[in-house]
Amino acid sequence: MGDCCDTTTPPVIVPLIIDGEEESGASTFDVKSPYTGKTCWKAAAASRQDAIRAVESANDAFPAWSETKPTVRRDILLKAADILESRLEECAGYMRTEMGADVGASQYFVVPLAIRMLRDIAGRITSICGSVPVVEQEGQSAIVLKEPMGVILGVVPWNAPYVFGIRAAACALAGGNTTVIKASEITPRCYWAIGRAFLDAGLPKGCFNVISTPAEDAPELVNAMIEHPAVRKINFTGSTATGRKIATSCGRNLKPCLMELGGKNSAIICADADLDIAVKDVLAGALLNSGQICMSTDRVLVHSAIAPIFMQQVRLALSQMDTQCTPTLVHAASVARVESLVSGAIHSGARLVHDKKEEKNVSDEGIRMRPVVLEGVTEDMGVWNEEAFAPLAACRIVSSDEEAVRLANSTGYGLSAAIFTQDLRKGLAMAKKLQSGAVHINSMTIHDEPVLPHGGVKNSGWGRFNAAEGLNEFLVTKNVTWMD
Repeated sequence: MGDCCDTTTPPVIVPLIIDGEEESGASTFDVKSPYTGKTCWKAAAASRQDAIRAVESANDAFPAWSETKPTVRRDILLKAADILESRLEECAGYMRTEMGADVGASQYFVVPLAIRMLRDIAGRITSICGSVPVVEQEGQSAIVLKEPMGVILGVVPWNAPYVFGIRAAACALAGGNTTVIKASEITPRCYWAIGRAFLDAGLPKGCFNVISTPAEDAPELVNAMIEHPAVRKINFTGSTATGRKIATSCGRNLKPCLMELGGKNSAIICADADLDIAVKDVLAGALLNSGQICMSTDRVLVHSAIAPIFMQQVRLALSQMDTQCTPTLVHAASVARVESLVSGAIHSGARLVHDKKEEKNVSDEGIRMRPVVLEGVTEDMGVWNEEAFAPLAACRIVSSDEEAVRLANSTGYGLSAAIFTQDLRKGLAMAKKLQSGAVHINSMTIHDEPVLPHGGVKNSGWGRFNAAEGLNEFLVTKNVTWMD
């Protein structure tokens, strides 16, 4: 694959996977590459009936899979990881073509992270166990069991498909559940590749179903699956706006849900920060994967004592960036929305840290957006309050650490944050005050790895993926008592 993109893969129809079989569907939809704006391949469009068949297939497969020994489940997941690793470049190529990711984000970050997550989850399967509490009544005993739930529905986005697909499906499968994944219409081939790897690893048919459909049909299909009696839990990763709709449907149907939603993530630069580290990680946190990560750095809160030199170093770093491969965004509409935020902020008094004339962001050659860092931003600007999901960061100067914490907590989101200080005690004290699912001291806001629970608070959602917490999300607790 080329350094920025490669869309030379011959046209194909990305199939559905239902009951262990690949299906071309009754109709298809176009999948367009943001690199070219042209169709890279077509994907099968699942109907409402297809979605119901996928759920029923998972339900039929559940009894046998739930009784499978933990070591058998472990070995299948490990083999799937090996298969994905053997196909790493191919899988990364799908991601680059479908969503415009660069080589670094796709081949050296997202796909390898997904493989590590899968292996970590597999290694935890044999540790699932209950407990034996001592109850009050004489002559009575009890055990507490951890059991699978049933069919798990995963609704997943496009921006890191392998990570989201693995954590949605593998945690469910590890616990003895079966699953249906409703793939993003933007990256259907990436999700198909995950399902194909599991089938090739020997996963029984029906345990892992993958469907996709055009965006306009997705609400009907998702609601139909949520309403199906066999679906016992829903996990959703995506925007807060869509999460509200899915959570509403789950509430109507009394179905538990795990929500990993948007973020408006702050990096706090304290007066004693190591600026070489801070500048590097703030820009990396804002620009990695074209800023299209829920943990991306949106807000930068800089202590007034070091603000001039910090902004100078940011300006220098931006001027030295390679301009040969401008970040690609997935939609022209995304570029238009962010350009509106930037122009509105500038009209209200904000300033570009590094202003450089470049070609238009949207052209026949694809959808691009040059990195933008703003200074002089105020609390009433849209760029300060709305999730950017683009290579954009907004900076404000603060007079104290207390003010920085207050401003960081003022957003309705709470997914990830960063603090840059050489005083670890101070950093830990500030981390305790931040309303965030994760806080990273002296590293960027983007941090996801298998051993760390991942999720947010407030409008960033609830529940956790990864590690033991991720497994427990897909298990139910049952008490059993008996008279001795």
